[in-house]
Amino acid sequence: MDMPPRLTDRTALARNRARADVLFLQAASADDVHERLIEVNRTFTAPAVVTGFPEAWAEWMPSAKIVEDRETLDLEEGAHDLIIHALSLHWADDPIGQLVQCRHALKSDGLLIATLFAGQTLHELRSVLAEAEVAQTGGLSPRILPMGEVRDLGGLLQRAGLALPVADMMPLTVTYDTPIHLMRDLRAMGEGNAMDQRQRTPTGRKIFAQAMSRYVDTFVMDDGRIPATFEIATLTGWAPSESQQKPLRPGSAMTRLSDALGTDELPLDRSDD
Repeated sequence: MDMPPRLTDRTALARNRARADVLFLQAASADDVHERLIEVNRTFTAPAVVTGFPEAWAEWMPSAKIVEDRETLDLEEGAHDLIIHALSLHWADDPIGQLVQCRHALKSDGLLIATLFAGQTLHELRSVLAEAEVAQTGGLSPRILPMGEVRDLGGLLQRAGLALPVADMMPLTVTYDTPIHLMRDLRAMGEGNAMDQRQRTPTGRKIFAQAMSRYVDTFVMDDGRIPATFEIATLTGWAPSESQQKPLRPGSAMTRLSDALGTDELPLDRSDD
């Protein structure tokens, strides 16, 4: 059976991450996770964090077991009441497989919070690079990861067997002096191009120069800076448990909707059927 092509060159990704020293988006994700945990209002005693930046997350969550986001996660079955898959799921060749492994590692009624770049992340850079490359070469090469939409990402939780699934998006706009500063920041974040099917030779100067010019012409702001959009999707689900709320059986309602709304209930006219 033919295997699907790999999305990620893990060697290149590890090399990119080893050079990373600008982690403000990882920090923003950590802050958002902490706020969500406060709202949950539950004490977790056996947390784990799946991450590509273990030193940073060990500092932000010192009580958690830190697990590298490899294809096979170093998680024991039923060992954790909280797992955070921290802003690395977008690099997974098999994101559902990652979520399934997390579900199996959760105790009954344990919580999973997974964050990843998605939606319109880097849509400005994506569009100008594509336009410039098509104009110069007549073709396209993989440069920026495909980004899932929130309505599709929520389905991953259900496919992984998690209960009470919720998916939402946190938009962030970061501004830079020039597109070059954005490119440098992406490398410093460890989020440079590590796609397995990427072009291995350097981008031609004409393509790069045209893309940077298009970026400024199309997206420059009133203050002369350029924006870069990042959207962090957060997926939340629970390991199934008998104690969780269940939907009622169809027809089991004890009160009519018309009574609650104070309206008259009319029969459905099927005369034209």
